[in-house]
Amino acid sequence: MSSVKTAEMNALQELSALGQSIWLDYIRRNLTTGGELKRLIDEDGVKGMTSNPSIFEKAIVGGAEYAGDLDRLRTQPDMDAMAIYEAIAIKDIQAAADVLRPVYDETKGRDGYVSMEVSPYLAGETESSLREARRLWKAVNRPNLMIKIPGTVEGVPAIRQALSEGININITLLFAQERYEQVAEAFIQGLEEFAARGGDLKQMASVASFFVSRIDTLVDSIVEQKLKKASESEKALLESIEGQVAIANARLTYQKYKEIVASPRWKALAAKGARVQRLLWASTSTKNPKYRDVLYVEELIGPDTVNTVPTNTLEAFRDHGRPRLSLEEDVDKAARVMESLPKAGISMKDVTEKLVDDGVRLFAEAFDKLLAAVDQPRVQRAT
Repeated sequence: MSSVKTAEMNALQELSALGQSIWLDYIRRNLTTGGELKRLIDEDGVKGMTSNPSIFEKAIVGGAEYAGDLDRLRTQPDMDAMAIYEAIAIKDIQAAADVLRPVYDETKGRDGYVSMEVSPYLAGETESSLREARRLWKAVNRPNLMIKIPGTVEGVPAIRQALSEGININITLLFAQERYEQVAEAFIQGLEEFAARGGDLKQMASVASFFVSRIDTLVDSIVEQKLKKASESEKALLESIEGQVAIANARLTYQKYKEIVASPRWKALAAKGARVQRLLWASTSTKNPKYRDVLYVEELIGPDTVNTVPTNTLEAFRDHGRPRLSLEEDVDKAARVMESLPKAGISMKDVTEKLVDDGVRLFAEAFDKLLAAVDQPRVQRAT
């Protein structure tokens, strides 16, 4: 077991020494205007930022710093709720990208990114997602931007095409190993097409955002129901699965990543300057109070990975996280955990499909709430 510890490093900084980048899964205007994001970069080694509709909904609805922009934009007759949201969000994304630009420059484009998601309403529409990605990429106009596109069946071809056009992509809502392989293939195809057009592969970056804790939340709930009617032998099997599946799934996916980057096809792209598409661990705050609050950070630390965390998990890991190279521990055990699922009557395919559907729905619901809140005074004036 490997670890890194020096008197000068805190637990978050040690992650970088182990090959993992820590990103912040949160955005709010006062992070950039108040200097907090720069402090996190300088003192904790934060190297990037992710956002989603739910995060923006909480920030804009709950943040007094947005009142001035909201009041000004609402007076413009050609600005509907979507346009108002985008004007605010793009301003925040640009500001965050500018604060992160020194990280981008120092790491030669490996880190320093901020992500902005296409509308969750478009998760089932390939062409619309692609048009949105192009539009947002142009509107933000920062090289250290990543456009987030869900890794749905319909999203995969949009991801490939966007990459082939030189747009950095963060593929979100990945749960299944099989879908990750499809996304990795889309990434490689996209870079091959970009290179064939004369594009500079050194300027391209992508991450595959693999969601973690939501898997345990759903599987554990299924286990809990099955335990009520299980025999003694069935109970032992079910209890061996509880709280184990998310980490096992992620560890096996990392093994698949290693196979991909060892392939001749990838090595041909790397020889032209291409960077690997890193796995990014998302949904890494612990939902179950029975589990250690930094579980999904501590158990998934390895080279060429990213972990994006909300502020509470960031603070918890800084306080009591125990960094070690953990991602490739107990890979055989991880395989056994995944093999136990069908024996326990649990379909991983059903689990991951439900999680993708639920994820798209939850982001759309957050977007509904956000747009309704943004447009609230306009509604009141019209009644």
